[in-house]
Amino acid sequence: MSSVEMTELRRAIGQLRQCVGALRARYGEAPAVRRIANDIDRLDIDAGDLAQASPVPAQGRVTDRAEVVPVPDTPYDPALWHGADDEGVGGYQRDQH
Repeated sequence: MSSVEMTELRRAIGQLRQCVGALRARYGEAPAVRRIANDIDRLDIDAGDLAQASPVPAQGRVTDRAEVVPVPDTPYDPALWHGADDEGVGGYQRDQH
């Protein structure tokens, strides 16, 4: 992450901390306020870890059109799914015909 990005991230985390201060003044140590404060602490820790990390190389884009596989928008033939288990919708359904 560039120093500009890191500076902006740290600034945003600082602004969040100020907002949590205002929330504490209004709501005290309500569980939601404590969770938000904990989340901001976690963001701060993660930002520190990220500042120490090496950037990953940029991922290349597909430039060879031979690698692109078109997927049609038309519906699939229902016969392809005959007898298949429909996971997440109650399991295997036998035809009632």
